[in-house]
Amino acid sequence: MDEVFKALADPSRRLLLDSLNSRNGQTLRELCAGLEMARQSVSKHLAVLEAANLVTTAWRGREKLHHLNAVPINAIAERWINQYDRDRAQALADLKRALEQEPMSSTEFVYTTYISTTPERLWQALTDPAFTRRYWETTFETDWKAGSTMVWNGHGGRTEDPSQVVLESEPFRRLSYTWHTFTPEWAEAAGVGEDVLAQVAAERRSKVTFEIEPLGKLVKLTVVHDDFEPGSPLLEMVGQGWPHLLSDLKTLLETGETMPGPEPAGAS
Repeated sequence: MDEVFKALADPSRRLLLDSLNSRNGQTLRELCAGLEMARQSVSKHLAVLEAANLVTTAWRGREKLHHLNAVPINAIAERWINQYDRDRAQALADLKRALEQEPMSSTEFVYTTYISTTPERLWQALTDPAFTRRYWETTFETDWKAGSTMVWNGHGGRTEDPSQVVLESEPFRRLSYTWHTFTPEWAEAAGVGEDVLAQVAAERRSKVTFEIEPLGKLVKLTVVHDDFEPGSPLLEMVGQGWPHLLSDLKTLLETGETMPGPEPAGAS
């Protein structure tokens, strides 16, 4: 947490976070141009922000995209803002509120968390029905090989579709698959109205990718849910659900327990 406060103390780094908050997923060149800062200075500030886990990165082809990561801000809010006078922590509270309420302008959701576990155990938690049932209330029928189809079992019943497939599968390192088909059964279970169902069902199919990286006694998990259309209502829905689900995953792996609450829209 000391690294987070140190990173936020610099006004230039706060400007970088503001820029990513207004438009997530920018390249180094775009950040430099938007803030009129030297490339070397921006690189140094980004390194500090990445070390504090306030910024995470993902490669798209040859481009390295930078994304705002709300996890440390939420941790500060839970530990400090909720316990003390909000007026004394107004700057942090305002940033947290902006992260949670500003509409997403990107076409992807990126989230990074650090879990005290092993890559093998995390892989099992992402693929084994005994695990996914506990924190996701969803299980998958597949052999987890690239190109294989997936059957989703959850609140909305059993969902089969030839377009529900495993895209990439590198055990203990990387897993990617297409998102499920939206059905009337899913909408009823999720409490989604017919108008919203029609919107999300008309969108192109999105995909989710889990990147696993061992870091000593911890494992860095980066989740990228992308291929959304601009202004996608589904992107906003999953952006609200993924943080809670991944928090449940982390809690399950570290303590053996999960916390009750919502899951990502379309997860069942």
